[in-house]
Amino acid sequence: MIISIAIILALQSPAQGTESGKPVNPAPIEAIQPATSPEKRIGTVGPTTPAPQRQFSTVGAENKPAKNEMTPELARSIERGLAFLASSQNEDGSFGRGRYGRHVGIAALSALAFMADGNLPGRGRYGEQVSNALDYVLANKSESGLLAAESTTGPMYGHGFATLFLGEVYGMNPNDSRVRDALVRAIDLILNSQNDEGGWRYNPVPYDADVSVTICEVMALRSARNAGIKIPKDTIDRAVRYVRDCQNADGGFRYMRQPGTSAWPRTAAGVSSLFYAGIYEDDSIERGLIYLNNNAVLAGVGGPQSQAHYFYGQYYSTQAMYLAGGAWWEQWWSRVRDELISLQSDDGSWVDHQAGESYATAMALIVLQMPNRYLPIFQR
Repeated sequence: MIISIAIILALQSPAQGTESGKPVNPAPIEAIQPATSPEKRIGTVGPTTPAPQRQFSTVGAENKPAKNEMTPELARSIERGLAFLASSQNEDGSFGRGRYGRHVGIAALSALAFMADGNLPGRGRYGEQVSNALDYVLANKSESGLLAAESTTGPMYGHGFATLFLGEVYGMNPNDSRVRDALVRAIDLILNSQNDEGGWRYNPVPYDADVSVTICEVMALRSARNAGIKIPKDTIDRAVRYVRDCQNADGGFRYMRQPGTSAWPRTAAGVSSLFYAGIYEDDSIERGLIYLNNNAVLAGVGGPQSQAHYFYGQYYSTQAMYLAGGAWWEQWWSRVRDELISLQSDDGSWVDHQAGESYATAMALIVLQMPNRYLPIFQR
């Protein structure tokens, strides 16, 4: 079977949980333990910075920016990254080449990276690129509602990203009937493929589920709901139960409900799933954030290629910390910002040897532009 992007993006451990789940290069964070009182610090990030306290911001970071969020270095990095991404777009509106070129998920993520800069279809410096990506996604919709290129196997990752993109576009322009029709069909497919456990898996059939696919579908549902598409409450309640069932005693999340080890990328996916399901203050979220803060991996000497799912993990980790707000966001942001800037190539791209430069660059740019606060999905 041809290896698909679903395999690359999957945060999968073997069925019996034989994956170690341990970071390759531990982040410079001292161990954090739950506090017994609001006054007690629960750890430190680096040698002097207080760790996030045992509490959440009531509004996340959308209305409370961290100090010095935007820097000249960040602005230059984003400019270079957007220019590279635009240069990697193909004539049909897709992005990238090789094994993972012409993939609806990567096209959607790339378009979201431009939208995070304030561009919309046909509007803005990169409005043409967003329009072309939208045309590509719509050209790959099927009667069933599935958004996927013909060669894609395990298409629900790409379908989730593409549906999220359509939801963001439709929310900003509800007069586009093409987008509404494709979005409604795509959402119906997600609703109909939720399995009995409450989650989703690689293919649009309700057989099994994993956390890494489930977060893609939960975000798509949230974006559509924000745009005015009705989402059944029972669907979200079942998804929440599934995600909770995947949390381990250490606060981290395993890949599936079956016993398995915790790992930071899927923990970021699990915490983000709860946030996007509308849960903002919860013991499961707090324990997940503590695990994430202690175990998220910096690239280290080997760079992103020395570990699996680096960009996927940073994408969801940063969303989780942004939605948590307060000290969680303030202390996380400067670290991930500086990390990603340091990893940027001379041509403006970020490199992932498995999923490709367009994928890695789109993911990095979405993370780095989160302080722009342009995408509705990142609001509570």
